[in-house]
Amino acid sequence: MALPLVSSPPGEVARYQVFHDTRYRYAAPVSLSQQLLHLWPRDCPWQRCLARELLIEPLPTRRSDGVDVFGNPLTRLAFERPHDELRVDARLQVEVLPRLPLSLQASPAWEQVAAALAFSGRPLGREELDACRYRVESPYVRIKRQFAEFGADCFTPGLPLLEGAARLMGKIHGEFAFDAEATQVATPLTEVLERRRGVCQDFAHLMLACLRSRGLAARYVSGYLLTQPPPGQPRLIGADASHAWVSLYCPQNGWVDFDPTNDVLPSLEHITLAWGRDFADVSPLRGVILGGGSHDPEVRVTVMPHWELAV
Repeated sequence: MALPLVSSPPGEVARYQVFHDTRYRYAAPVSLSQQLLHLWPRDCPWQRCLARELLIEPLPTRRSDGVDVFGNPLTRLAFERPHDELRVDARLQVEVLPRLPLSLQASPAWEQVAAALAFSGRPLGREELDACRYRVESPYVRIKRQFAEFGADCFTPGLPLLEGAARLMGKIHGEFAFDAEATQVATPLTEVLERRRGVCQDFAHLMLACLRSRGLAARYVSGYLLTQPPPGQPRLIGADASHAWVSLYCPQNGWVDFDPTNDVLPSLEHITLAWGRDFADVSPLRGVILGGGSHDPEVRVTVMPHWELAV
Protein backbone atom coordinates (compact mmCIF):
# COMPACT_ATOMS: atom_id res chain seq x y z
CA MET A 1 0.00 0.00 0.00
CA ALA A 2 1.55 3.32 -1.09
CA LEU A 3 0.90 6.55 0.80
CA PRO A 4 0.50 9.72 -1.30
CA LEU A 5 3.51 12.02 -1.35
CA VAL A 6 3.16 15.35 0.44
CA SER A 7 4.78 18.58 -0.70
CA SER A 8 7.64 20.01 1.37
CA PRO A 9 9.51 23.33 1.64
CA PRO A 10 12.28 24.03 -0.90
CA GLY A 11 15.68 22.58 -0.08
CA GLU A 12 17.43 19.24 -0.08
CA VAL A 13 15.29 16.62 1.61
CA ALA A 14 14.91 12.85 1.65
CA ARG A 15 11.47 11.28 1.68
CA TYR A 16 10.76 7.69 2.55
CA GLN A 17 7.92 5.26 2.67
CA VAL A 18 8.48 2.70 5.41
CA PHE A 19 6.63 -0.61 5.75
CA HIS A 20 7.13 -2.42 9.07
CA ASP A 21 5.12 -5.66 9.16
CA THR A 22 5.01 -7.97 12.19
CA ARG A 23 3.26 -11.36 12.43
CA TYR A 24 2.81 -13.63 15.44
CA ARG A 25 1.48 -17.12 14.77
CA TYR A 26 0.76 -18.86 18.06
CA ALA A 27 0.91 -22.60 18.65
CA ALA A 28 -2.22 -22.30 20.84
CA PRO A 29 -4.91 -19.62 21.15
CA VAL A 30 -4.09 -16.48 23.12
CA SER A 31 -6.94 -15.51 25.41
CA LEU A 32 -5.58 -12.14 26.61
CA SER A 33 -2.84 -9.88 25.25
CA GLN A 34 -1.40 -6.44 26.10
CA GLN A 35 1.00 -4.86 23.60
CA LEU A 36 3.17 -1.71 23.55
CA LEU A 37 4.15 -0.31 20.14
CA HIS A 38 6.94 2.11 19.26
CA LEU A 39 6.18 2.36 15.55
CA TRP A 40 5.51 6.09 15.03
CA PRO A 41 8.58 8.23 14.16
CA ARG A 42 9.43 11.14 16.42
CA ASP A 43 9.07 14.67 15.14
CA CYS A 44 12.55 16.23 15.36
CA PRO A 45 14.14 19.43 14.00
CA TRP A 46 15.58 17.27 11.19
CA GLN A 47 12.57 15.02 10.61
CA ARG A 48 8.79 15.00 10.37
CA CYS A 49 6.23 12.27 9.83
CA LEU A 50 3.96 13.22 6.91
CA ALA A 51 1.55 10.28 7.03
CA ARG A 52 1.04 7.18 9.13
CA GLU A 53 -1.30 4.23 9.27
CA LEU A 54 -1.53 1.18 11.50
CA LEU A 55 -3.21 -2.03 10.31
CA ILE A 56 -4.07 -4.46 13.11
CA GLU A 57 -5.67 -7.92 12.92
CA PRO A 58 -7.59 -8.93 14.92
CA LEU A 59 -9.00 -5.57 15.92
CA PRO A 60 -7.97 -4.69 19.48
CA THR A 61 -10.55 -4.43 22.23
CA ARG A 62 -8.91 -1.18 23.34
CA ARG A 63 -6.36 1.16 21.81
CA SER A 64 -4.77 4.32 23.19
CA ASP A 65 -2.13 6.58 21.63
CA GLY A 66 0.15 8.82 23.67
CA VAL A 67 3.81 9.32 24.56
CA ASP A 68 6.15 7.45 26.89
CA VAL A 69 8.40 8.92 29.60
CA PHE A 70 11.06 9.71 26.98
CA GLY A 71 8.65 11.63 24.75
CA ASN A 72 8.36 8.89 22.12
CA PRO A 73 4.99 8.24 20.44
CA LEU A 74 3.52 5.11 22.02
CA THR A 75 0.49 2.95 21.15
CA ARG A 76 -1.10 0.61 23.70
CA LEU A 77 -3.24 -2.30 22.49
CA ALA A 78 -5.42 -4.71 24.45
CA PHE A 79 -6.89 -7.93 23.01
CA GLU A 80 -9.50 -9.64 25.19
CA ARG A 81 -10.84 -12.20 22.73
CA PRO A 82 -9.13 -15.49 21.80
CA HIS A 83 -6.88 -15.33 18.75
CA ASP A 84 -4.17 -17.55 17.27
CA GLU A 85 -2.47 -14.90 15.12
CA LEU A 86 -1.57 -11.23 15.51
CA ARG A 87 -0.72 -8.89 12.65
CA VAL A 88 0.57 -5.35 13.13
CA ASP A 89 1.56 -3.43 9.99
CA ALA A 90 2.87 0.16 10.12
CA ARG A 91 2.75 2.35 7.00
CA LEU A 92 4.79 5.53 7.29
CA GLN A 93 5.83 8.47 5.17
CA VAL A 94 8.75 10.40 6.62
CA GLU A 95 10.71 13.44 5.50
CA VAL A 96 14.32 13.88 6.64
CA LEU A 97 16.22 17.16 6.36
CA PRO A 98 19.97 17.82 6.55
CA ARG A 99 21.31 18.39 10.04
CA LEU A 100 23.22 21.46 11.10
CA PRO A 101 26.97 21.53 10.26
CA LEU A 102 29.09 20.18 13.07
CA SER A 103 32.71 20.69 14.14
CA LEU A 104 33.93 17.78 16.25
CA GLN A 105 37.04 19.67 17.33
CA ALA A 106 35.06 22.69 18.59
CA SER A 107 33.38 20.70 21.38
CA PRO A 108 34.57 20.98 25.01
CA ALA A 109 37.00 18.51 26.57
CA TRP A 110 35.30 15.25 27.48
CA GLU A 111 36.44 15.48 31.13
CA GLN A 112 34.76 18.88 31.42
CA VAL A 113 31.43 17.48 30.22
CA ALA A 114 31.66 14.43 32.49
CA ALA A 115 32.40 16.64 35.49
CA ALA A 116 29.45 18.92 34.69
CA LEU A 117 27.09 15.91 34.74
CA ALA A 118 28.49 14.44 37.95
CA PHE A 119 26.40 14.56 41.11
CA SER A 120 28.42 17.27 42.85
CA GLY A 121 25.62 18.96 44.79
CA ARG A 122 25.33 21.99 42.53
CA PRO A 123 21.97 22.73 40.87
CA LEU A 124 21.63 21.29 37.37
CA GLY A 125 19.76 22.91 34.52
CA ARG A 126 16.80 21.28 32.81
CA GLU A 127 18.87 19.92 29.90
CA GLU A 128 21.51 18.54 32.25
CA LEU A 129 18.87 16.86 34.41
CA ASP A 130 17.36 15.22 31.35
CA ALA A 131 20.80 14.08 30.19
CA CYS A 132 21.65 12.54 33.58
CA ARG A 133 19.11 9.74 33.19
CA TYR A 134 21.17 8.53 30.20
CA ARG A 135 24.49 8.32 32.08
CA VAL A 136 23.61 5.47 34.45
CA GLU A 137 23.15 1.73 34.04
CA SER A 138 20.09 0.33 32.28
CA PRO A 139 18.84 -3.23 31.63
CA TYR A 140 21.14 -3.88 28.65
CA VAL A 141 23.95 -1.39 29.39
CA ARG A 142 26.24 -1.96 32.37
CA ILE A 143 28.92 0.38 33.67
CA LYS A 144 32.15 -1.60 34.03
CA ARG A 145 35.86 -0.85 34.07
CA GLN A 146 36.47 -3.04 31.02
CA PHE A 147 34.26 -0.79 28.89
CA ALA A 148 36.09 2.31 30.06
CA GLU A 149 39.39 0.56 29.32
CA PHE A 150 38.26 -0.44 25.83
CA GLY A 151 37.66 3.21 24.93
CA ALA A 152 40.62 4.65 26.85
CA ASP A 153 42.75 5.27 23.75
CA CYS A 154 39.85 7.21 22.18
CA PHE A 155 39.48 9.61 25.12
CA THR A 156 42.95 10.94 25.79
CA PRO A 157 43.29 13.81 28.31
CA GLY A 158 41.84 17.10 27.07
CA LEU A 159 40.45 15.65 23.84
CA PRO A 160 37.26 17.34 22.53
CA LEU A 161 34.23 15.27 23.49
CA LEU A 162 32.81 14.78 20.00
CA GLU A 163 36.21 13.91 18.53
CA GLY A 164 36.63 11.23 21.18
CA ALA A 165 33.17 9.84 20.41
CA ALA A 166 34.02 9.73 16.70
CA ARG A 167 37.21 7.81 17.49
CA LEU A 168 35.26 5.33 19.62
CA MET A 169 32.70 4.90 16.86
CA GLY A 170 35.49 4.16 14.37
CA LYS A 171 37.17 1.72 16.75
CA ILE A 172 33.98 -0.32 17.21
CA HIS A 173 33.40 -0.32 13.47
CA GLY A 174 36.97 -1.41 12.74
CA GLU A 175 37.36 -4.10 15.40
CA PHE A 176 33.93 -5.76 15.35
CA ALA A 177 32.35 -7.90 12.64
CA PHE A 178 28.68 -7.69 11.76
CA ASP A 179 27.26 -11.17 12.34
CA ALA A 180 23.49 -11.63 12.60
CA GLU A 181 23.93 -15.13 14.06
CA ALA A 182 26.43 -14.23 16.78
CA THR A 183 24.10 -12.71 19.39
CA GLN A 184 20.55 -12.47 20.69
CA VAL A 185 18.83 -9.55 22.36
CA ALA A 186 19.88 -10.74 25.82
CA THR A 187 23.52 -11.57 24.99
CA PRO A 188 25.68 -9.84 27.66
CA LEU A 189 27.84 -6.97 26.46
CA THR A 190 30.88 -8.56 28.04
CA GLU A 191 30.43 -11.49 25.64
CA VAL A 192 30.04 -9.12 22.68
CA LEU A 193 33.25 -7.37 23.71
CA GLU A 194 35.09 -10.68 24.00
CA ARG A 195 33.87 -12.22 20.72
CA ARG A 196 34.09 -8.97 18.69
CA ARG A 197 30.91 -9.88 16.76
CA GLY A 198 27.30 -8.74 16.79
CA VAL A 199 24.66 -6.56 15.15
CA CYS A 200 23.78 -2.86 15.24
CA GLN A 201 21.94 -3.22 18.54
CA ASP A 202 25.06 -4.74 20.15
CA PHE A 203 27.36 -2.06 18.77
CA ALA A 204 25.04 0.70 19.99
CA HIS A 205 24.84 -0.87 23.45
CA LEU A 206 28.63 -1.27 23.55
CA MET A 207 29.24 2.35 22.61
CA LEU A 208 26.73 3.43 25.26
CA ALA A 209 28.55 1.34 27.87
CA CYS A 210 31.91 2.86 26.93
CA LEU A 211 30.56 6.42 27.09
CA ARG A 212 28.58 5.98 30.32
CA SER A 213 31.53 4.25 31.97
CA ARG A 214 33.39 7.57 31.51
CA GLY A 215 30.56 9.56 33.14
CA LEU A 216 29.07 10.77 29.86
CA ALA A 217 25.38 10.84 28.92
CA ALA A 218 24.36 8.85 25.86
CA ARG A 219 21.06 7.38 24.71
CA TYR A 220 19.98 4.53 22.44
CA VAL A 221 18.26 5.52 19.19
CA SER A 222 16.09 3.12 17.20
CA GLY A 223 15.07 3.74 13.62
CA TYR A 224 15.62 2.74 10.04
CA LEU A 225 18.49 3.04 7.59
CA LEU A 226 18.20 3.25 3.83
CA THR A 227 20.15 0.32 2.41
CA GLN A 228 21.25 0.01 -1.20
CA PRO A 229 20.74 -3.23 -3.17
CA PRO A 230 23.71 -4.69 -5.05
CA PRO A 231 24.44 -3.01 -8.40
CA GLY A 232 21.96 -4.12 -11.02
CA GLN A 233 19.67 -5.78 -8.47
CA PRO A 234 16.16 -4.56 -7.60
CA ARG A 235 15.25 -3.45 -4.09
CA LEU A 236 13.73 -6.43 -2.26
CA ILE A 237 10.50 -5.86 -0.39
CA GLY A 238 10.83 -6.85 3.26
CA ALA A 239 14.61 -7.27 3.11
CA ASP A 240 15.48 -4.28 5.31
CA ALA A 241 15.57 -4.23 9.11
CA SER A 242 15.32 -1.88 12.04
CA HIS A 243 18.54 -0.05 12.88
CA ALA A 244 20.11 1.35 16.04
CA TRP A 245 22.71 3.98 16.85
CA VAL A 246 23.82 6.32 19.67
CA SER A 247 23.15 9.93 20.62
CA LEU A 248 25.67 11.72 22.88
CA TYR A 249 24.95 14.79 25.00
CA CYS A 250 27.24 17.76 24.37
CA PRO A 251 26.32 21.01 26.18
CA GLN A 252 27.24 23.26 23.24
CA ASN A 253 25.62 21.10 20.56
CA GLY A 254 22.78 19.32 22.31
CA TRP A 255 22.47 15.68 21.29
CA VAL A 256 24.79 14.44 18.53
CA ASP A 257 24.21 11.09 16.79
CA PHE A 258 26.87 8.47 15.98
CA ASP A 259 26.35 5.22 14.07
CA PRO A 260 29.07 2.71 15.13
CA THR A 261 27.77 0.00 12.79
CA ASN A 262 28.64 2.12 9.76
CA ASP A 263 31.14 4.63 11.22
CA VAL A 264 29.10 7.64 10.11
CA LEU A 265 27.29 10.60 11.62
CA PRO A 266 23.61 9.95 10.82
CA SER A 267 22.11 12.23 8.21
CA LEU A 268 19.59 11.94 5.38
CA GLU A 269 19.65 8.12 5.24
CA HIS A 270 18.77 7.63 8.94
CA ILE A 271 15.12 7.72 10.04
CA THR A 272 14.66 8.28 13.78
CA LEU A 273 11.91 6.23 15.41
CA ALA A 274 12.43 6.53 19.19
CA TRP A 275 15.11 6.91 21.86
CA GLY A 276 15.63 5.71 25.40
CA ARG A 277 18.22 4.22 27.73
CA ASP A 278 18.60 1.04 25.64
CA PHE A 279 16.63 -1.35 23.44
CA ALA A 280 14.29 -2.33 26.27
CA ASP A 281 12.78 1.17 26.29
CA VAL A 282 12.05 1.38 22.55
CA SER A 283 11.34 -2.13 21.29
CA PRO A 284 9.06 -1.76 18.23
CA LEU A 285 6.52 -4.22 19.64
CA ARG A 286 6.50 -6.00 22.98
CA GLY A 287 3.89 -7.19 25.41
CA VAL A 288 2.48 -9.94 27.58
CA ILE A 289 0.09 -12.73 26.62
CA LEU A 290 -1.97 -15.38 28.35
CA GLY A 291 -1.72 -18.65 26.43
CA GLY A 292 -0.20 -18.91 22.97
CA GLY A 293 2.42 -21.60 23.54
CA SER A 294 5.61 -21.28 21.51
CA HIS A 295 5.84 -18.47 18.98
CA ASP A 296 8.41 -16.38 17.12
CA PRO A 297 7.66 -13.11 15.36
CA GLU A 298 8.03 -12.71 11.62
CA VAL A 299 9.22 -9.18 10.86
CA ARG A 300 9.50 -7.60 7.42
CA VAL A 301 10.82 -4.07 6.94
CA THR A 302 10.99 -2.10 3.71
CA VAL A 303 12.43 1.42 3.31
CA MET A 304 11.55 2.96 -0.07
CA PRO A 305 13.33 6.24 -0.98
CA HIS A 306 11.83 9.26 -2.73
CA TRP A 307 14.85 11.49 -3.20
CA GLU A 308 14.27 15.11 -4.21
CA LEU A 309 16.49 18.14 -4.74
CA ALA A 310 14.07 21.05 -4.86
CA VAL A 311 15.03 24.30 -6.54
